[in-house]
Amino acid sequence: MAAETQHVEWKRSWRDEHLKWICGFANAQGGVLEIGKNDAGNVVGVTGVLRLLEEIPSKVQSLLGIVADVNLKSQSDLEYLEIVVKPHPHPISYKGEYHYRSGSTKQVLRGAALSRFLLARYGRTWDDVPLPGVGLKDLDDRVVDAFRRRAVGSGRLPKEVLSEPIESIVENLSLREGAHLKRAAVLLFHPSPRRLMPDAYVKIGYFRGAELQFQDEIEGDLFAQVERAMDLLYTKYTRGLVSYDGVYRVETFPVPRGAMREALINAVIHRDYARPTTIQVRVRDDRIAIWNAAHLKPEWTAELQASVMSSQPHNPRIAYTFFRAGMIEAWGRGIRQIVNICREAGNPAPTWRLDVGGDGLRIRFPFSSAYQAADSAARGIAVPNTPPVTTQKGSAIYQKTTRKPTRDRIVDCLRAEPGLTRTALAVRVGLSPDGVKYHLRNLKAAGVIRRVGSDRAGHWEVMR
Repeated sequence: MAAETQHVEWKRSWRDEHLKWICGFANAQGGVLEIGKNDAGNVVGVTGVLRLLEEIPSKVQSLLGIVADVNLKSQSDLEYLEIVVKPHPHPISYKGEYHYRSGSTKQVLRGAALSRFLLARYGRTWDDVPLPGVGLKDLDDRVVDAFRRRAVGSGRLPKEVLSEPIESIVENLSLREGAHLKRAAVLLFHPSPRRLMPDAYVKIGYFRGAELQFQDEIEGDLFAQVERAMDLLYTKYTRGLVSYDGVYRVETFPVPRGAMREALINAVIHRDYARPTTIQVRVRDDRIAIWNAAHLKPEWTAELQASVMSSQPHNPRIAYTFFRAGMIEAWGRGIRQIVNICREAGNPAPTWRLDVGGDGLRIRFPFSSAYQAADSAARGIAVPNTPPVTTQKGSAIYQKTTRKPTRDRIVDCLRAEPGLTRTALAVRVGLSPDGVKYHLRNLKAAGVIRRVGSDRAGHWEVMR
């Protein structure tokens, strides 16, 4: 049985509300609306053909402002109308609403989807739009200086930029239009973009089952968001397992730093900042997942993206600045690079999943079974039938079969990470927060540890 497609829609009879479908075709890839066919595509005929041949073109022109060809067709002595609609370079609305043909359905564009559509029709992207009320004096000199050093160090900009004023940097990066800075400039160089864009930050949380154990919100410019997220992930949210290659100490983390860094950079570059949501990083005992509000075509796959030589970033002004800073490649090889880094480290390959409708992308980094077993053993959690765990170079990550006393494990953690919170310490040693509180109180009473500074901003000091 025949079916409607991206370019074909059938209607039994004409009604003025069918102008919405004509509007949808004009805003998409064009198409044909056939009047006088049933839902199976069979011709059933239409009455008042001569009147409709005059009325429809007139209504299309007066209500939509476009011209459509209306043709009289016949089949088996039954007449029907064929309305041919061409795609239009400018947005077309019907009574104030913007309709769009997607697949075999019509949708009304609203919110972020409407913003994307209108900007694309005028050859703009979200990050390329001027933002009134923000000037050069509002940018952070230290962030701009750090960008200069990165760009010169990567060889992407000449040494002369080290002495250029901020105005020249902004102009050369196309981050200003007339008297106004663009949105990209605020995200890249403003000391607090969240004041102007409330959802422009990264949220990290540690989960056990459905329960959130602890979390952090990372604000600041986009460069700082990447750096601070990396720092937290590799100091607070995951543990490095220690091994030795000869006399050299080696730390093994559950996800290679290079792969995680590339994934975070991709998230801030390709995020749809028009949507009221944040970049979300979820850490569990066996994986890390990054969710990003990215608008992609439903047919998008990681395999398809990895096979192409270039990609079109959702925020080209932001992407260009990250490229000049030496933080990304020019040809959009992020996915391929992430996979290669994980493969070279002996880690499981990450997976990508696109939300229904293409409005969100999740990358998941599973931890290797070897790391999970070693991590559990280091925290004193028994894992039955687990073989000895070794690194790629053959040195044991964790060889002890006896469990250290709880207080010794707490002291070891505080010696390595004095700034650990009670909740984070509980995760490290596999106790409840109340259990950790009990041991900390006893260790303080015994003079083994002491607290330096306040409960919120201080740290632990191991005395002996």
